[in-house]
Amino acid sequence: MAAKKKSGRSAARGRTQKKTPEPMELLHTELAEIYSAENQLMKAAPRISKGIESETVRELINRRMEQGEQLVADIESIFEDMGHAMPRKKNVAAEGLLRDMLDHIQEIQKGPALDAVLIGAVQKLEHYCIAAWGTTRAFGQALDQEMTVEVMERVLEEGKDLDEEFTRLAEEEINPAMLESGDDMEEEGPRRRGRRGSSGDEARA
Repeated sequence: MAAKKKSGRSAARGRTQKKTPEPMELLHTELAEIYSAENQLMKAAPRISKGIESETVRELINRRMEQGEQLVADIESIFEDMGHAMPRKKNVAAEGLLRDMLDHIQEIQKGPALDAVLIGAVQKLEHYCIAAWGTTRAFGQALDQEMTVEVMERVLEEGKDLDEEFTRLAEEEINPAMLESGDDMEEEGPRRRGRRGSSGDEARA
């Protein structure tokens, strides 16, 4: 017997009901996701810092954490000014980028190679944040939310400046150190094999 088709009403109940959010709700969502991303970054900061060898990289990371702390406080002030409670929304995109960063620390030996990889991982997160801040600034401008616009313009400037510093540091210091370290390892390998060969020849004499 052929299965009965679901009635139109039953099929509709099985589908997720879509809605059109209010513009202010979209702004709240963006702010909540930024808030979550910054809190996740600060929570991961001690593990990230332990994986870094270069003091210059560590200083830039620490500066980014300080900026994040200020941004968290600013977003709390924005929601207080709006008269809304902070929504508990987890930013899964930031969570994935941070998990990838922490995986690198687990898998790569501390040194120039890990520093180079961590700079790239931090920049990936920063580029995501820059896009989120830009979107939030645009929503704030459309809704005449001056405090939001002011905060987002500040962090956009900070983020772009920091991203340029990371790029310059990678190109001028960290990547050359990584390549030099790789050359040293390649040279060490043949020397070790040569010593083993000499011992073997002496044993056969």
